[in-house]
This record gives sequence, structure tokens and C-alpha cells, in this order.
Amino acid sequence: MRRTGSLIALCLLALATIHAQANDKTHNRYRWKDAQGVVHFDDVLSDAAIHAGYDVVGSSGMLIRRVAPPMTSEELKADEKAKAQKEAADKAAAEQARDDAQMLAAYPTEQDLSEAHNAQLAMIDQYIQSTQISLQSQERSLTDMLSHAADLERAGKPIPAALSQQIESLRANIEKQKAYIAAKQQEKIDSAAKFETELAHYREVQAKPHSQP
Repeated sequence: MRRTGSLIALCLLALATIHAQANDKTHNRYRWKDAQGVVHFDDVLSDAAIHAGYDVVGSSGMLIRRVAPPMTSEELKADEKAKAQKEAADKAAAEQARDDAQMLAAYPTEQDLSEAHNAQLAMIDQYIQSTQISLQSQERSLTDMLSHAADLERAGKPIPAALSQQIESLRANIEKQKAYIAAKQQEKIDSAAKFETELAHYREVQAKPHSQP
């Protein structure tokens, strides 16, 4: 009997609590401050309360929900801009994380990264050397043609049009190859500088705890 009485008491208490909560919700009010800081209470949500921002409170005065005032057009633009900037930053961070993961997968150790860089420099050197060999050959050919043209002039003979065209063509090719060699030499310098930056970043990524498998 005692146990039955306790169960009945618990049920009555639960019903009373539910009734009190329902009653409190039925008597919710709206609390807000005007421009002078005066607090107002309304049973009906007014335009003034919506404009100023308001609190929903129960009959006991307990805060139920806080509603911020609507943003102005300037605030909306600023909010949209901030969201767009955050999305761009999050996207960039995700892309960087993906790139870092791919870098670590491709180069498990610093030595692997250095060897890849050295291989790239070696390839540039090969391009430079092969072009220099070709350049030297064309410069010798140009020297021979110019000597032949000079001999013709000394002999009072006309320089054939074909020879003149060959000389001009060789000169143009020589200038192109010199420019190519200069560009490759600059590429080698830029690659070395870029590698220093990549190596510093690689070490930073390797030092992160989450970068370790």
C-alpha cells in the first residue's frame, strides 16, 4: 500500500509540473527596451518590440528565448560579406590541407623532397647544356658564312640571296637560343628560391601532430 501511495504521489507531482509548465507557457510575455532604455512588458508582440529586439519570458519572469533585432541593410551586407569571406577561408584551408596531405604522401621524408628538387634542377641543366651545344654549333656556322660572305665582297662578287637569308636565319636562331638559355638560368634561380619556401612549409606540416600517420 505504501508503494502504491508513493507512485500516486509521483504521478500527481508530474501532472502538476506539466500543468505549471503549460500554464507558464500560456502566459508568456514579451520584454523589451526602448531607445531610452525603459523596459516594457507586452502580452502581444508589438512592432516596437520586434524592431528593438525582445525577450520571451514566462509568467515567473524566467527567460525562455531571446530574439535579436532585425539587421539593417548595411548590417545584412556586412554579414553576407563576412560569411563569404569565411567560406572562402574555409575552402582555402581545406584545399591547403588536401595539398599538404598529397605532399606528404608523395615525399614521406625531407630527403625525398630534396631529391625531387635536385632532379628538377638537373633536368634544367640538361636543357641548358643541350641548347649551349646547339648554340655553339650555330655560332660556328654563322662565323663560316660571314667569312664566306666577306671573301665574296673582297673578290668583288655579289653575296647570293640564299646565303644572306641563311645568315639572317642563323642570327635569329642564335638570339632565340641565347634568350632560352637565359630564361632557363633564371628558372633555376627561381626554383632554388621556391624550394627554400617549400622546404620550410614541409617542415611545418611535418611538425604538426595530425600530419603523422
